[in-house]
Amino acid sequence: MREKRADSERGWLLAMVLAAGMTTMAVEMAASRLLQPHFGDSLLVWANLIGLILIYLAVGARLGGRWADRHPDEATLYRITTWAGFLIGLVPFIARPILRLADFGLRDFTASILIGSFLGVVLLFASPMILLGCVPPFALRLTVREVGSSGVTAGRIYALSTGGSILGTFLPSLFLIPWIGTRRTFLLLSIFMLGLSVLALWHTSRRPPLRSLGLLVLILLLAFLWPRGAIRAAPELVYEEESAYNYIQVLREGDERQLKLNEGEGIQSVYRGDQLRTEGAWDYFLAAPFFNPPPFAAEEVRSLCLIGLAGGTVARQYTAAFGPIPIDGVELDPAVINVGWEWFAMTEPNLRAVAQDGRYFLAHTNQCYDIVAVDAYRAPYIPFHLTTREFFALVRDHLTERGAMAINVGRTDVDYRLVAALATTMQQVFPSVYLINVPQTFNSLLIATVQPTKMANLRANLQAVEAPFLRGALERAAANLHPLPSEGGLILADDRAPIEQMTHSLLLRYWLKGD
Repeated sequence: MREKRADSERGWLLAMVLAAGMTTMAVEMAASRLLQPHFGDSLLVWANLIGLILIYLAVGARLGGRWADRHPDEATLYRITTWAGFLIGLVPFIARPILRLADFGLRDFTASILIGSFLGVVLLFASPMILLGCVPPFALRLTVREVGSSGVTAGRIYALSTGGSILGTFLPSLFLIPWIGTRRTFLLLSIFMLGLSVLALWHTSRRPPLRSLGLLVLILLLAFLWPRGAIRAAPELVYEEESAYNYIQVLREGDERQLKLNEGEGIQSVYRGDQLRTEGAWDYFLAAPFFNPPPFAAEEVRSLCLIGLAGGTVARQYTAAFGPIPIDGVELDPAVINVGWEWFAMTEPNLRAVAQDGRYFLAHTNQCYDIVAVDAYRAPYIPFHLTTREFFALVRDHLTERGAMAINVGRTDVDYRLVAALATTMQQVFPSVYLINVPQTFNSLLIATVQPTKMANLRANLQAVEAPFLRGALERAAANLHPLPSEGGLILADDRAPIEQMTHSLLLRYWLKGD
């Protein structure tokens, strides 16, 4: 009988180790999505989040070992996990006002508010993560009976904890967050840990753990009674979604619809009914083929590969300017493609939307294009593998003899380091590279041609263009042509492309200047 009871208690203990490992990693994944709509999803955000959580877990491991030596009983451990579960459930509610402050700092480019609110949110995870960090050493203390078998026992405990962490890595990312959202993921993890802790306490003490039950009831009430509301409320918000890759917003300003991703300070696509002109960077992609030697007619543009399809603004303009040419629109996030269909009239029959990474797509197609347009750079989320010499060589290999490439790059009024680095890298592959600054924005277009060309070709070719929309776009592009930055930039390669360091430095200098 005693052996059966001991086996049962050991079973509850091991189940708690597995659950704590799963919850620890699941909270970390959910924390990144909680921060993403307000701080983005850059490497810097991940590094700070992971680093601080590891500190919390290290503190928890130290504390858990001492705690276990002083109170070596299962009930104490299950009370620890009860409070960990309860605090996890409070995170999204306490974080909301702090995240609103972060939005204020981002809108006004106030670095101190932005950094302070980020640290404030991350500090919310200190208590629950420290408590979860207590579980493995505490469980090890309770299960080791003989020194001779301590290695086997320790291996079992940490293997279970790691197994739980593996489950916690995939469960929220692939299922919970896309299906029920970030806040409900936190609540579900909280309810799970609280429920398991209550059952374990009940089994240990043979009587209802009323305090723990009360905490579980409180979280359940919060889950069902607290109004859901928007993740990032805005008067013009008409749609939002958390996909496996992005936080997606659609906003309406008058007759215009805007697509925003993640922290939402950049606009990825616009739609204005029958109006094609946007006054944004999208219009200037039309100029790319007209740097070829004159005479170059619009009819010579017969295909387009668009990496960074978003809501299809560029695809729509190319169809209007050049007719129903075949367009391969590559977009990493299938949810963004769905939003393009539903909200941005992305219904051109000549457009083939492909949910795939842009570089992978090019590497696995034999198709050649007259134009390759890259609109996948959103500082600081510039995929480094789309900026390197090797990538530009891959693009060149998929361009026709008179092909051209155009990329949309971010900058500030005085900081062109990112533009310089990309231009210098493109010059390693293409004989001619040009710079167009988009007025009243922080965007520049870099355009490269397969053949050696001249800047004057654009003005010469636009003289023969009669279609008003296309001619207007070419005139604005010609008026905003600028020399490349006088100082060459770093040549970016697959082996070394410090894009995020460059973009973070660019943004930080701009924010500090705003302070």
